[in-house]
Formats: sequence, structure tokens, C-alpha cells
Amino acid sequence: MDAKPPGHRRAVVVLVVAALLITAIGVYLQTAARGTTGSLSSEVSTLKSQVTDLEQANSNLQSLLASGADSDSNSSSSSAGSLYGKYSASVVTIQGYEETTQNTFFGQLSSIESIQGSGFVLDYQNSSYVVTNNHVVAGASNITVTFSDGNSYPASVKGTDQYRDLAVLTVSAPASEFHPLNLLSSTNAVIVGETVFAIGSPFGLSGSVTGGLVSQVGRTITESTNTQITIPDVIQFSAAINPGNSGGPLLDSNGNVVGITTATASNSEGLGFAIPASTLSREFPSLVSNGDYTLHPDLGLGSTADMTYQLAQVTGSNVTYGVLVESVVSGGPADTAGIHGGTNTVTVEGQSYVVGGDIIISINGVRVVDSDALASYLEENTTAGQTVQLGIIRSGTYTSASVVLGAY
Repeated sequence: MDAKPPGHRRAVVVLVVAALLITAIGVYLQTAARGTTGSLSSEVSTLKSQVTDLEQANSNLQSLLASGADSDSNSSSSSAGSLYGKYSASVVTIQGYEETTQNTFFGQLSSIESIQGSGFVLDYQNSSYVVTNNHVVAGASNITVTFSDGNSYPASVKGTDQYRDLAVLTVSAPASEFHPLNLLSSTNAVIVGETVFAIGSPFGLSGSVTGGLVSQVGRTITESTNTQITIPDVIQFSAAINPGNSGGPLLDSNGNVVGITTATASNSEGLGFAIPASTLSREFPSLVSNGDYTLHPDLGLGSTADMTYQLAQVTGSNVTYGVLVESVVSGGPADTAGIHGGTNTVTVEGQSYVVGGDIIISINGVRVVDSDALASYLEENTTAGQTVQLGIIRSGTYTSASVVLGAY
């Protein structure tokens, strides 16, 4: 016999309790209406029996609720274990060496440092590749990939994109080692609050799994590199990831890759970020065929700031949302389209802003709340060379501007 879900059992018990309660009330009303001493004793006895039934039903309800909670907990644990059993063989550990130089009193000193991260297998045109983060393999030599069975093989970098922290590797391993995963190619399919799992090699501990929830989408993060590259449209999730998880897959409960684990927030308790699978899906063919990806859409904005109520008050603006353009790149798309940067500097709560420029409040008719929303829209919905329509507030008045997107 099929087990009924906890919600079904709860609904049945509630209906039973309600029915008994209605019956008990009916008995009481009938007793009051008749007002006969002889029948009163009998009806009171019936009422006591109904109350006993209600108490028993309530006890049963509490037991069902408790077993439902246990069932939900066991189901979650079971799904994590089942998912790990099915897909852990698709996750690899990546190792290599990086030569670094340091200026000292005695001149430049060189040292060799080991690098370590995670990756996972994907197929493209009947060939298997390993995907990881660019920062895992950038500048590395003697790269090796170790599969879940412990076998290690030499690997080489096939393609990279530093602007989205992606890298694709080829591995000299037999076909039997490769167990490709499936990409969830739409960012819109990632739901805030859904359960996700990360498999990787934190601190070199290969084959480790952790789980959590998608806590937000459409974030923009800054890579802590010399160039301070910003990456838009990133998935934020809550799970205990650590150094070494970088490059591993973030999976949904069906085993689909929703993202590539790339960073953790410093001094946080399990706050992580992942490059969405949709970004990888879009770039993967070019990374394999061309070795890079150079079609990121670019508005040509310099510095920007998110509008706030406090900033609007100081500047006399009539909008409290949108992206304040502090500067534009000379000769870039925004500059060519006539987008205005700021002219004066103000200080709001200790922070300096260049004000007087345009405020972007929409793109192609879609409301722009802040710079994260603008960057995510560009990433998900546009390509280099495309013309977009910006809705802007200029000197308190709404206007629009057409911008031909550049590329980088």
C-alpha cells in the first residue's frame, strides 16, 4: 500500500476532529432543547464519550505531525545521500603548481606553491571535459585531475574566461573515467529557497558533500585579484564551503548543475557564491572551440552607485531606486549614446558620491532597481552589438536613450 504524504494525513485528522466537534455540539443543543431530566443523564454520557474521542483524535494528530516531521527530515537526508551516490563520480579534484616571485632586500625570490580545487565532467560534441574556476588553474603548471576512484591523470587548459571565472580542461584519461553531469541552462529555473548541494574537495578532502539553500540570485561579486574583476548574475547560497570547493558543482535535488561554486564570503557562516550554469552553458562552446569568450555585453559605464532614499534627499532627486551614473568610459557605448556622468561630489553618511549624472531606472522596459539588477539583465538577456533602450532620469525629468552594447 502506498504511504500517504504527511499533508494528506493531517487533512484527514483535521476533518475527523471537526466532524466529532460538530456532533458533540449538536448533542448538547438537543439536550438543552428537550430539557428532560431522564434523557439528560444519557446525553451527558454521550457527550463525555464524544469528548474522549476528541482527546484521542488530538493525540493521534500530534503523533502524525511528529512522524511527518521525522519523515520530512529522513526524506531530506535520503535525497542528499541518493544524490551523492549518483553524482559524486562526476566530481574531480584538481591539483597543480604555481611559481610565484617576491621582491626582497636580496632581490627577487621564487617559490613553488601548490594549487588545489574541484571540478566536474561535462560532455560537448561527443568529447568529455572538466569544468572548474579560472582562478584554480590560472598560472598553474603540472596540472593533474584525480577522479573519485583515486586515479589521477595529467590535464591541460583548453579555454578560460577570467571575467566569469571559468576554465575548461582536457584530461588524458580513458573514457570510463568520465561521468558527465547535466547543466540547468536557465537562471530563471533557480528558485530562491530551493535546496542545493555542493560536492568538492575542501582543504583537499575529496568527495565531500554539503547542502543548503539558494538564498538569492542576481548578485554581483568582485574577485579578489589584482584586476578586481566584477562578476554579475551570481547565485548566492547558504552552505558550508571552504577553500578547495572552488570549481565544483552546485546541484539541485534532481542532480542538475545549477552553478559552479566559486567563492565564499569572508567571516561568514556558510555564505557562498556560484557562477550560474546558464553562463557556462552560453560560453562552453566558445571556450572549447576558441579557448576564450569575448562577447560579454558592455554598456561602457565607469563608476556607478545605487540610488537610496538618503542619496535622493541630498541630491534633490525624485527617485529612490536605479543606478546613478557617476562617470562613463570615454568613447564607450554610453558616452557615444550621450549618457551623462556626474559633475559634483557630495558626502552621504560618510560615503562620497559624484552626482549630477543620469539615473538609469529601466532597460528595455524592465525596471532597474540597482546595479546588480542592471548587470544581471545584461548578462541574461543581451549580447554584444545589440541595441538596448535605457530609461533615465536627467535633471529630474524622464527621458530615454538607445545604446549599442560593446564587448569585452
